[in-house]
Amino acid sequence: MERTFQAAMAAQDRGDLRTAESLLLSLRKAHPANFAVDESLGLLYAAQQRYDAALPLLQSASHEAPTSDVAQTNLGAAYFHLQRNGDALDAFQRAVRLNPKNLTAQQSLGQVLLELHKPDRAAEAYAAALALDPANADLMQARAQALAEAGQPDAARAQLTAMPGLDESAAAQSLLGDIEEKRGDFLAAAHSYQLAAQLDPSEANVWALGVELLRHWTFDAAVREFEAATKQYPQSTRMHQGLGAAYFGNGSYAQAVPVFADLLETDPANAFYAEMLGMACSAVTQQPRPRCTALLAYAQAHPADAKAAVYAAAGILQGHPADDQTRQARALLEGAIAANPRLPEAHYQLGLLLQNQTDWSGSISHLEAAIALQPTLAQAHYRLALAYWRSGRKQEGQEQMELQKKYATQEKEDLDQRLRQITIFLVDGHK
Repeated sequence: MERTFQAAMAAQDRGDLRTAESLLLSLRKAHPANFAVDESLGLLYAAQQRYDAALPLLQSASHEAPTSDVAQTNLGAAYFHLQRNGDALDAFQRAVRLNPKNLTAQQSLGQVLLELHKPDRAAEAYAAALALDPANADLMQARAQALAEAGQPDAARAQLTAMPGLDESAAAQSLLGDIEEKRGDFLAAAHSYQLAAQLDPSEANVWALGVELLRHWTFDAAVREFEAATKQYPQSTRMHQGLGAAYFGNGSYAQAVPVFADLLETDPANAFYAEMLGMACSAVTQQPRPRCTALLAYAQAHPADAKAAVYAAAGILQGHPADDQTRQARALLEGAIAANPRLPEAHYQLGLLLQNQTDWSGSISHLEAAIALQPTLAQAHYRLALAYWRSGRKQEGQEQMELQKKYATQEKEDLDQRLRQITIFLVDGHK
C-alpha cells in the first residue's frame, strides 16, 4: 500500500494526474476508509476544479481524522467552491476551534463570513489571521473591506493605510476610494479612484471614477472622463449611460440626446432610456433635435408608457406642427391620460395644445387638473391665468398669475436639483 501511495504522489508531482488518480482509486477500493487516500484523491479532484467529485472524499477524510484542522479546512474550501457557504462556515469554524493558529482556516473563515454578509465577524477572523502574519498585505486589505462593510470606515481606513504597497495597488486604491466616500471625504475618494484608474485602467476602475464625479455634481470632469471611456470601452453600455448622465447634468442636453437615442436603439423596449431621451429632448429648445424621433417610435410601440407619450407629444408641440402632427400629439396625450390619469404633465400638455388651437375654455379643465396634481407647476398657473382672462374670469386669472410668480423660481430650483439627482439615479441605479 505504501509503495502504491508513494507512486501515486510521485505521479502527481510530475503532472501525471491520470496515473495518480488511477493508483489512488485502486488503493481506495482495496483499503476503504483510509484518511491519506481519501484526502489525497479529494485534493487531486479539487485541484482539477472537480469539486462535486472531491466533496464526498473530503467529507470521508474529515470523519476519518476528526481532529485534523487541515482536513476541515480542505472540506470547507470544497463547500465554498460549490457555493454551499453555510456548510463551508461550519467546516472553517471547526478548523479554527481545532487549531486557532491555522492561517488558511482563519483567512477562509473571514472570506466566507463576508460572503454571508457578516462583516463584523469577518473582521474578527481576519484580525486573527493578521496576528499570525502581521505583514500580509492581502489580509490587511481583506480586513479593511470587512470593516468598511461593517460600518466602521475610520477603522477600515486605518487598516488599509497601514498596508505595504498601497500606492501601487489598484484594488487597494479602489477600496480606499469606497472607504473615503463612506467617510464623507469626497476629494480623497476621487483621488483614490483616479489613482486606481491610472494603475489599472480597467473598465471597472474607470467607471468608479466617473461615477464619483457624477455623484458629487462635478459634471465638467465627468464629461471628460466618460468621453474618453466610451472611446476606450465602446461596447460598455454603462459607459454610454455615464456619458449621457454627464452631459445631462452639465446642461448639455443636445449632446445627451444622441447618446440616449443610441442606447434606445440598441434596446428598443427600455423604458428608462426612453424617459431619459424624452427629458433631454424636452430640454432642447434652440437646437435641432433629429434623434428625438426615436422617442416617438418608442411611444407609439408602447402605448402604456404614459411618460414616454407625454415627452413625445411635447416634442411635437415644441416646433411648428402641421395639423396631422397636432392630431398625433393629441392622440398621444389622451392615451397617456388614459394610461395614467394622475400624470400632471399630460394634462398640462393637453391644455397647452388646446390653447394653441385657440380652445381657451376647453384648456381650463386640463390645466386645473394639472395644478390639482402638482400645485407648484408654475407654467400651468400661467397658462390657466391666460385661459381665465380669455374667458372673462379676470380675478381668477390674476390669482393664477400671482401663483405663477410664486412658484417660478422654486420650480427652476427644483428642476435643477431634479436633473442632477436623475444623473445620480441613472448611474447608481443602472450599474
